[in-house]
Amino acid sequence: MLLGLYRGAGRLAPPVARLALMRRRARGKEHPDRFRERMGHPRRTRPDGALIWLHAASVGEAQSALPLIGRVLTRLPAAHVMVTSGTVTSARLMDERLPARAFHQFAPVDCPAWVRRFLDHYRPDLALWVESELWPALLAETAARVPAAVLLNGRMSARSFRRWRRFPDVARRLIRAFDPVMAQSGTDAERFRRLGARRVETPGNLKMAAAPLPADPAALAAVGQALADRPVWLAASTHPGEEAAIADAHRAVRRQFGDALLILVPRHPERGPAIADDLRRAGHAVGLRSAGAVPDRAADIYIADTLGELGLFYRAAPVAFVGGSLTPHGGQNLIEPAQLDCAILHGPHVGNFAEIAGVLRSAGASETVPSADALAPAVCCLLADPAECRDRAARAAAAVEDSAGILDRTMALLEPCLAGLPGAADAAPPSGRDGA
Repeated sequence: MLLGLYRGAGRLAPPVARLALMRRRARGKEHPDRFRERMGHPRRTRPDGALIWLHAASVGEAQSALPLIGRVLTRLPAAHVMVTSGTVTSARLMDERLPARAFHQFAPVDCPAWVRRFLDHYRPDLALWVESELWPALLAETAARVPAAVLLNGRMSARSFRRWRRFPDVARRLIRAFDPVMAQSGTDAERFRRLGARRVETPGNLKMAAAPLPADPAALAAVGQALADRPVWLAASTHPGEEAAIADAHRAVRRQFGDALLILVPRHPERGPAIADDLRRAGHAVGLRSAGAVPDRAADIYIADTLGELGLFYRAAPVAFVGGSLTPHGGQNLIEPAQLDCAILHGPHVGNFAEIAGVLRSAGASETVPSADALAPAVCCLLADPAECRDRAARAAAAVEDSAGILDRTMALLEPCLAGLPGAADAAPPSGRDGA
């Protein structure tokens, strides 16, 4: 009944949804030139042959799928992959990083008519959804129109699990659209089973199989030269409510390390100018990368509000605090700094990455900062002890190095789906890590 009510409301929703999208576009949250894709209008013609549709909510999920996309396209030389997501940032990154025979399309908003328009045009042969986006109309239409659907890197937080358990029939119908569910961890797997998943596998966390974030060599050399021997720490992927507390911690850091620089990378780069204004009013000297500033000694805080450069700043700073964790957001990706030689700090709210947080903690590779007041002492201890920084970074790198094995296991589980696609019989069968 609940799904029926949702679908009924969805049939009446397009005028309201269109208005909401227009407002989001005015605020820069929708792409100005690709607005119609969110209403199910195609970006391009459907390519010939097998089309695999991979849906990822935003940047982190899309990036984690890039190595798998490469493996799938190697396995099926005549196939194409369409990646859908809902954020402007993820669209830009995918347009830059997707390989040949892969392309990006914005996902339609969850209105049945818009979803049908999208699916009728592209007619995907296989749907691969990443992590945890369970949109009822999109899933229902996918189950009706796409031959097979798989949930990759499935994540089910404790909060989401409690919410879905209030509506067990709805949860079961949505989750059973996927066969199999490939869960990130044993805990996630058990939650999906209890919600009624048909078949659950645990090949590992795809985020651990992602390549390290890239960095432009020339930009890295320029930043390294500007920083010279200055004490530097990084606050990465920060969210509203965190920047002011982090800046206050930096004041305390500078009392011990007078020339210390904080590099602050907001999760949403478009917030950079507003954050800079707030911090300047609080008395900080701020450089803004999007305005052309360099991280020189004129600033005590440098806001790196550009797209796709987080890998550059993880490489530039020996100490990294990972945001989304001082406030109850659930944390951001802890694997990225672990791959790039950082001593890792994070707040107490890391439910979105609970498994990897536990792995790093057990390895002695990270430290939980219980509150904003504890951040400055933790940073100062690490800046004062470069050997400890290097030791933690080495432990973190060792803790996240099982990348090839995760891809192998995921590809093996996908093979029955891939083998049935058009043209698969003419392609070379998989043969280990290099043959997928």
